Amino acid sequence: MDKQHADELIIKYLPKIYGFAIKKAFSYEEAEELSSDIVAEVYLSLLSSKEVHNIDGYVWRISEHVYSKFVSSKKKREGISINGMDFPDDTSMEDEDSSAELDRLRLEIAFLAQARRSVVYSFYYENKPISAIAKEIGIPEGTVKWHLSKARNDLKEGFTMERKIGKLGIKPIEACSFGHSGNPGKNSPPERYLANKLNLNVVYSVYHEPKTMVEIAEELGVTPVYIEDVVKELEANGFLVKQAGNRYTTYVKFDPETYSLEQQDQRLQKQMEVAKLLASEYVPQLREAIREIQDVYIPSGNRELFEAALIFYAVTNKCSITLKTDLSKYQIKTLEGGDYIAFVHLPATPQDPDYVPSQSYPPYWACGNMNRWSEKYPSVYSWSIDTRYSSREGYWENNYTSDYEYLYEFITGVIEDTPANKEKFERLRKRKYLTEENKINIMIVRGDQKEIFSKLPSLDESIKKIFAEYALEQAMLMAKEYPPQMRDLVVDWSVGGFIGSTVALMLMDLLYENGTFKPLREEEKVTANLLMFCDRLPE
Repeated sequence: MDKQHADELIIKYLPKIYGFAIKKAFSYEEAEELSSDIVAEVYLSLLSSKEVHNIDGYVWRISEHVYSKFVSSKKKREGISINGMDFPDDTSMEDEDSSAELDRLRLEIAFLAQARRSVVYSFYYENKPISAIAKEIGIPEGTVKWHLSKARNDLKEGFTMERKIGKLGIKPIEACSFGHSGNPGKNSPPERYLANKLNLNVVYSVYHEPKTMVEIAEELGVTPVYIEDVVKELEANGFLVKQAGNRYTTYVKFDPETYSLEQQDQRLQKQMEVAKLLASEYVPQLREAIREIQDVYIPSGNRELFEAALIFYAVTNKCSITLKTDLSKYQIKTLEGGDYIAFVHLPATPQDPDYVPSQSYPPYWACGNMNRWSEKYPSVYSWSIDTRYSSREGYWENNYTSDYEYLYEFITGVIEDTPANKEKFERLRKRKYLTEENKINIMIVRGDQKEIFSKLPSLDESIKKIFAEYALEQAMLMAKEYPPQMRDLVVDWSVGGFIGSTVALMLMDLLYENGTFKPLREEEKVTANLLMFCDRLPE
């Protein structure tokens, strides 16, 4: 470009360049210095160029480049730099030809610890002096300089590393369902915190091996900035536990991603042996023990329904093999009152897909034990377990203490079916606990639940010993599929659950199939394995 044209352009853009410098500088002296440097660079560049198509963008890019060098030079004069690299202003329009080095620099800054990253950003990107940063954060100036010095070393180290995205960054896990053992509080079940895919994968990332914040971020293929708040919330609510070296672990129980069909089949066969033994030895003993309990309201009049419920309760609560393991470290205590052990069901594939089970088994799922007690009416209590024998919907989330309080109020005449109590009656009818004709449709026992349950015999220890060795052997084998911090829980639950809801359901199947109990009618499924206790019975 000829000198005359270059001179004309410099005169035209001089006010804009000075305005740019004023916005960037902290003083008029700095603005004068910066604008002088920019003008010189623009002028020399124009003289050496043949043709400039977009003069606005051309001047803008040079101004940004000179400013970047100006900032770097200024920092060096203050005795602190980061490997001589330039820092682009975060609010500026970036050059479309921004180098890969600057992109990498931004990435490495994102991997700095939060406090250090904040200092670096304020100093290099916002061009704040050390004194201002110290005052803003509330730390000594020497500490600010220390953070900047440490950041330099961290960034140099980061540039020599090859950051890799972990498995969860490419293929994050997805949960089939969530569960808990304990009290979920008013609104604090595990799914509230883990249903979000990012939260779930943050927790799972530390399941098999403890990780730092940076290592979690790398595993998920994100920067620490993106997960800092997530990690804080999960730690505050007990889903992450900080260990030495600022590493996190978790005591949430996740299903293994594979399982053995053969091992599963062998366990079910052994549990069926238990169920058959209980049917012949334990059930007659239990039915005799509860014969004297007569203060019971049964909607259908079928006492077998009451006996079946107590048998189910007894098998799941008085027949288990206990190890008395201290499981306190697995208890998650949320900020909103949750206090439970959390578990997550993941999709799993069989290790031995060609294995043919010895027989076909029906589903043995169960939701319980669910206990509800009323502070408003101390005598009101309920116990239930939802299985394929019951027709109730919603499981624990739809099982309210207020359901039983409303029934109690109806029994005692506190409420009547009037418009003022419309919502209460609608709720009871929706649950089918109350018919359209205002007939109570669940079993109610008059008396204290502890006294009633104490009448149920415990399983003879000699019978437990028959299966205890096998249960422990299977539990130890199963525990190998879990990380070390989870094995105490896995062994305890596996042994304790060997005679539990699965065996109880097998036993129910046997009792209904062999004619001990008549088949359930549809209307009886509303209260199957559901008992309410209080000090009054319906008239």
